[in-house]
Amino acid sequence: MADEQKIRVLVAKPGLDGHDRGAKVVARALRDSGMEVIYTGLRQTPEMIAQSALQEDVDIVGVSILSGAHLELFPLILEQLREKGLENTIVLAGGIIPEEDHPALQQMGVQGVFGPGTPTSEIADFIRKAIAEKKTK
Repeated sequence: MADEQKIRVLVAKPGLDGHDRGAKVVARALRDSGMEVIYTGLRQTPEMIAQSALQEDVDIVGVSILSGAHLELFPLILEQLREKGLENTIVLAGGIIPEEDHPALQQMGVQGVFGPGTPTSEIADFIRKAIAEKKTK
């Protein structure tokens, strides 16, 4: 396992949401589970998130949204990732996202949606599984 490259994760906070405690908890937990984590900080635009994903050469983009703007922001983020040639990057959503919006996000291309109270180990396991499946394709 030492020869394997670490999974690189970008944790992003788009829009005007000023609360990032959950994103920081997830970022730390993923780091502690052996992943390389880059945290963008608050108030990122979709363009800034995609540019960071490109510059940092990440495997995963995890977006934390508490503002309720997920159905507006995710299409823009996914579009920016595609424009930068990152359409194969795994995108995850976290935060306050109503259960009824999960299918819409997944149809857009978001591969996992994690709400408040999700064990961080579940997120790490999901990421490892998604990366393993991507490598076998």
